[in-house]
Amino acid sequence: MLEAVERKIEQFIADLQDADARMLLGRLPAGKRLRARLILTIAGNDLRAVKTAAIVEMIHAASLLHDDVLDDAYVRRGQPSINAAFDNKTAIMFGDVLYSKGFYELNAIDRDVAKVVSEAVVRLSLGERRDILLAERFNPDREAYLDMIDLKTAALIQASAEAAALLAGKDRTIYRTYGRNLGIAFQMIDDLLDITQDAETLGKPALHDFVEGKTTLPYIDLYDALDETDRAHLVALHARPLNQADQNWIRSRMEEHQTILRCQREARTLIEEAIALMQQAGERSLEAIARSMIERSF
Repeated sequence: MLEAVERKIEQFIADLQDADARMLLGRLPAGKRLRARLILTIAGNDLRAVKTAAIVEMIHAASLLHDDVLDDAYVRRGQPSINAAFDNKTAIMFGDVLYSKGFYELNAIDRDVAKVVSEAVVRLSLGERRDILLAERFNPDREAYLDMIDLKTAALIQASAEAAALLAGKDRTIYRTYGRNLGIAFQMIDDLLDITQDAETLGKPALHDFVEGKTTLPYIDLYDALDETDRAHLVALHARPLNQADQNWIRSRMEEHQTILRCQREARTLIEEAIALMQQAGERSLEAIARSMIERSF
């Protein structure tokens, strides 16, 4: 089913009759296609579902292009990002092309589906702005961080599930909740993998988030568990290059205070709630997708 989505994305870009756009599309790594998988699993693989899945993946790709510029990120899924391979202007403008073409095609799908996806992109953009503001200093506020990932990461995953339910004539409410839980848990696991996995597996340096100024959930939970002296040391390490001793100190403190385990449990609770909803709806395949969120290494 995902092959049809890939072909539709290529067709949408080919419609632009722009060789540069086709070349840049070829330089984008496909990724997990989680949002497309959700849409096709919920709504089936008819043309409207395939088009919606392609549009959502184009919008997601656009958000990543802009995100890489904002974060000065030069690697995306183990490959040079578009801003690294070309420049920031190219990344921003191609992101705009993907956004614009996606919204143009979205108008022909369904009015309610278009509203759900459009609202999600507004929320995603607000979340991106909050992410930038939170990275200005060490952020110990758990709720501020959870609100930010609810917007930045969960919004489009939630919208994918809800839009698919609308296309299929299913109860949009339970699928929206499923998607939201999935999105928040997905980001929590990403936060953990940035700490627990090596650079080769991640396709980027380990502990990269903290070096870039992001105070993700494990660091917030660790901060809460530390004494005043260690808290000051953790804050002092924030947003600067970490040598091996610094990395070892962070990981040892997280092991001592069971930070990783607590964050894993929190993500698992969200996934179990999502699975319970899908079991009630008889959606066994969506149960498998949910479990894959917490049983992954990258």
